[in-house]
Amino acid sequence: MKMAQPGAENSSRNFIDWTQIDDILLDLDGTLLDLNFDLHFWLEYLPIIYSEKHKVRIEDAKDILLKMLNAEIGTLNWYCLDFWENKLDLDIVQLKRNVSHLIRAHPNVDKFLTQVKLKNKKIYLVTNAHRKTITLKMQATKIEHYFDGIISSHDFGVAKQEQHFWHELTRNIGLKKERTIFFDDSQDVLHAARKFNIGQIIAISKPSSKLDAKEVSGFINIENFSQVMPIDSN
Repeated sequence: MKMAQPGAENSSRNFIDWTQIDDILLDLDGTLLDLNFDLHFWLEYLPIIYSEKHKVRIEDAKDILLKMLNAEIGTLNWYCLDFWENKLDLDIVQLKRNVSHLIRAHPNVDKFLTQVKLKNKKIYLVTNAHRKTITLKMQATKIEHYFDGIISSHDFGVAKQEQHFWHELTRNIGLKKERTIFFDDSQDVLHAARKFNIGQIIAISKPSSKLDAKEVSGFINIENFSQVMPIDSN
């Protein structure tokens, strides 16, 4: 399978025919936004708060929280702020606000969204993120106006990893999957989109600015949205 070359400007012409695309589905965390915020919050900042609340060492707090997170990975609970607020007895939304200065879009996201909007493509944010998280991140990044719709898996009661999500998404927005392109950084979600036969699927290989790019096997990979600018397409 042909792979996008890192840093290749406008290399989308090599593997995306934008004239055959009507709908663009975009994940949020790690795809449009730098995953560094989420990694820092869950793995560094929250353990500090937990250790203070329960009077345990920070390293022990990290171990406890990681076990809790791993027990829910891939499920809707993993992404649900209400679930974690109840389980941890903490105001997760306020805690996220405390470090919201770390929320930022990846490079070239605004430019990409502007370009595809000019090409009259429908743009949908399609995320497992909780609505409270989405609100916070839209306030921080000011990208909400680009989207024709914002869909959270919590709206359907099932994560993007499940086929039921994709059926519900299609029913709700009238998706023509053969004329759709989907961007995500999660391998299990990418496989779910492939199973549903979404027309074009692109993996984000550098979800966090603080981590090295890592190829997502079996998919076209990009590090940066500069690689998929539809400048020459109609």
